[in-house]
Amino acid sequence: MKRILSKIAVVILVGALFFNVSCVKDLLDQQPTTELGASAFWKTEDDATYALMGAYSSIRPIFDRDYHYDGFGEFIRMYNTGAAPISFTTNNPSNYGGNLDVVWTALYGGVNRTNYVIENVGRMLPNAKTAESLKKLEAIVGEARLLRGMCYFRLISMYGDVPYFGKIIYDNSEVESISRTPLAQVKDSILADFTYAVEKLPDKAGEVGRAGKPAALAFRGKLNLYWACWNNFGWPELETFTPSPSEAVSAYTAAAADFKRVINDFGLKLFRNGEPGEWGTMGNAEILPNYYYMFIPSTGNPNTDGEMIMVFTHGGTGTGQSEELMRVFTGRTVESSQNQAIPRYELADRYQSTITGDFAEPLVPMNPAAPGARTAPNSALNPDSYANRDYRMKATLLWDYEMIMGMLTLQETGFSPFIYKTWNQLVNINGKTYRSFNDGGTNRTGYQFRKFIRNYAGQSRSDGDYNWPVMRLADVYLMYAEATNELHGPQPDAIDLVNKIRHRGNLPPLSAAKTADKKSFFDAIEQERIVELVAEGHRMWDLRRWRALERVWGPPYGDGKWTIDTHGAQQQRFFFNAPELTYQRCYLFRIPPSERDRNPNLTQNSPWL
Repeated sequence: MKRILSKIAVVILVGALFFNVSCVKDLLDQQPTTELGASAFWKTEDDATYALMGAYSSIRPIFDRDYHYDGFGEFIRMYNTGAAPISFTTNNPSNYGGNLDVVWTALYGGVNRTNYVIENVGRMLPNAKTAESLKKLEAIVGEARLLRGMCYFRLISMYGDVPYFGKIIYDNSEVESISRTPLAQVKDSILADFTYAVEKLPDKAGEVGRAGKPAALAFRGKLNLYWACWNNFGWPELETFTPSPSEAVSAYTAAAADFKRVINDFGLKLFRNGEPGEWGTMGNAEILPNYYYMFIPSTGNPNTDGEMIMVFTHGGTGTGQSEELMRVFTGRTVESSQNQAIPRYELADRYQSTITGDFAEPLVPMNPAAPGARTAPNSALNPDSYANRDYRMKATLLWDYEMIMGMLTLQETGFSPFIYKTWNQLVNINGKTYRSFNDGGTNRTGYQFRKFIRNYAGQSRSDGDYNWPVMRLADVYLMYAEATNELHGPQPDAIDLVNKIRHRGNLPPLSAAKTADKKSFFDAIEQERIVELVAEGHRMWDLRRWRALERVWGPPYGDGKWTIDTHGAQQQRFFFNAPELTYQRCYLFRIPPSERDRNPNLTQNSPWL
């Protein structure tokens, strides 16, 4: 921590400030000049807004590439994470809690940046000239406190007890001997930040990329939901934490109340009213389901429905602050992208039948050289095996012979079929010649992402301007269903919300068996979280808060699980003969050793001793 704060400690705001939510000069990296510069700055609402935008800009890269966390789950294989501003050293689903030290550094940088805004704008409040000015300044403090709460929420979710400071740090001596603050105490401080934001933020943010009251309510609900889970399912690796069943009930209740307000009080709707749209035809990408269009800039960014409760914006071409989603989620055929995120074979079977509303017969991996491999029923290589599936499947994945628009140097190059292991070859389909999708030879699963990939040219792989969803209404629906289910079992309003999400996949409502009891409905909620939120960075956090790693990968000292591809080849094996310690090091992260070297009062989490 000493190293972190030595870089960002003393800041005096000076000179020619120019900010927007997408592009902002980093205040905390500037050197102080004169005391006059600082004293002359904190005078107007514009001054406060400019500083707040600096906090947004500093914190955005901590959260806007959360898809990397899906590499720690079972459904996405991640390669080469070095392109992210905050890069991880691995995306292996096991024993990963010692590989994200850089996140600790970034989060505390965000904390200090928000403290800078909170403290200085707070001094402006008594001098506000009008009630309206006071209201605006309080809302700025509310946004900064929401951002600070988000940073601390992530810190406790990873590390448990963490040092807490709620003011600007001006000197290393203020933190070089600080101890870890108990989890419950930090949680209460986060709760206070979120509550202040709920009270002070407007019902609707003034511009895209800023937070309003629904975001604050949703994050307060989410914090309470996680607190409920830790108390319900336990967190034995964190030796200082004692779970309480009564605390779990209180937290589930509070979470449900906040989520219900988000759902009912602000007129928010699912994207395109949750309608599925058109599936199109097999092997054709000119028409795609509505779910696809929520995740590309031209149709997803306007957010007129209100599904995107909170987003982090990007600057687009030439700003140096773009989202790089094409670079990560597709291959060479699309602007020479790098194919860093690939859906695993196991994800495909999660997409249910639009006819039965339940899981289809499992796909069968086959060698393409085997007779009938492309036509056998349920063959993973047979395009017909993917007919009548959840519309979100076509909007999210490419399987063999599905098309994607190729692009090169900002120009469309025509549709290209994805055919596993035919990389960049000429193929004939229905009498027409195509060049097959080139993934650079990195695909090891047999599927490719379509989600997040623009179907129009004009931007390079690193110049995207899609607004990354930090909080989405569909997630709130599912968290509300989870909280009420834990309290009371399946409730009619919660079932209705889950069915609304299923409807966007053109799935029928849940059958009576799926809502017969708490366990069955929880399974249905988890299923929707998997397919609805895939690649948005939720799965790792869900598995940890539910203590579900053993359920997914098998018990300690077991056989673990192989991942495979559509040809039947074994790819990776995880948790084979793994001791309890391997699981523990996923449930609780390591306090960075470099920080402990500088501060001996930072105790280490027990799995890392």
